[in-house]
Amino acid sequence: MASDGLVIVGASLAGAKAAEGARDGGWAGAIRLAGAEWHLPYERPPLSKGVMQGSEQPSVARVHDDGFYAGHEIEILLGAAATGIDLADCTVTLAGGRRLRFDKLVLATGSTVRRIPVPGAELDGVCYLRSLDDALALRDVLQPGRRLAVVGASWIGAEVAASARQRGTEVVMVDPLSQPLERVLGPEVGRYFARLHTDHGVKLRLGTGVEAFAGDGRVEAVRLTDGSAVDADAVVVGIGVNPNVDLARSAGLAVDQGVLVDAHLTTSHPDVFAAGDIAEQHHPVLGARVRVEHWANALNQGLTAGANAAGAGQAYDGIPYFFSDQYDMGMEYSGWATGYDRVVFRGDPEDGAFVAFYLSGERVVGGVNVNVWDVNAQVQALVRSAAPADIDAITDPDVDPATWTP
Repeated sequence: MASDGLVIVGASLAGAKAAEGARDGGWAGAIRLAGAEWHLPYERPPLSKGVMQGSEQPSVARVHDDGFYAGHEIEILLGAAATGIDLADCTVTLAGGRRLRFDKLVLATGSTVRRIPVPGAELDGVCYLRSLDDALALRDVLQPGRRLAVVGASWIGAEVAASARQRGTEVVMVDPLSQPLERVLGPEVGRYFARLHTDHGVKLRLGTGVEAFAGDGRVEAVRLTDGSAVDADAVVVGIGVNPNVDLARSAGLAVDQGVLVDAHLTTSHPDVFAAGDIAEQHHPVLGARVRVEHWANALNQGLTAGANAAGAGQAYDGIPYFFSDQYDMGMEYSGWATGYDRVVFRGDPEDGAFVAFYLSGERVVGGVNVNVWDVNAQVQALVRSAAPADIDAITDPDVDPATWTP
């Protein structure tokens, strides 16, 4: 059995950053980073963009440069899924039976794509995008003139649709809601994304769901709940993910929608931390339990969890943030607007450049800037302040964003 040290389960972005954070935070002992995949840790945003389009090599997605792990004396165990955790014995068991003993443990097991439970879902050509291997497989599928059905107008669905159109693939996007990205951005901003995709040739089938996939061994059509059908040479399903919490639950850690952690990302066991998609934290600024499935959260929580395993004692208070690039559009979102009363705009969405503020009462609880730059820090400051906002000031394009908060 390997000697005691820091063990990180999940060679993900959060896991790799936890290793970095621990070493930078003064952890002098062994660090072992174990993951189920055979790839070095990578970031997911490039997968639906340059990697899938074929304009960038897979190496662009790597979290760290070649030599980082050896240079920081971090042992990487690839193809080594964890199968069990014994908290009493302080051991992690890997597939194949190897056991790793730990002084401290960081869980960064990420998420698994949610499979669509309809007839025909097992047909060839029904695809998902979660891993690097998925992106490489889709790169060969998305060819000029081919017909792609995208099921789910989520972030993955919207970015896949954009990348497919940029490769000349015909695209139909299906979602039961009335606008793309409505679950996150609401219908007010969702209407902008509907126009964006329509203007780039995506056919939208909104307000309807999927009843079945049809085909003889390989998908040929998507049958919709409104009785119509969409012909397709391939399908990409993007209907969300499920956090990988079974390992933590089986070990006896407290789990709800995710692995429950405090402000320092410590689980119900004092020597075990969690970061990334699985971490459900009582957020010290937002005042609510939050579980975030985005790149920035995995990166920054990973660093904090690793540093805290090394004894830093840092509270994680990062405001949730994500970004998206679709066609020539770039956007950033900050906040946690799960409950808001109204949306106000700085700029006109019809012009393709605007900032939208999500308000609960007079407080800004979230904001999205589309094709407008150098304002995200000010949006985050508004969210963090929790103070009544000057609505006239934040919606006036002539007012300097630096003055939005006192």
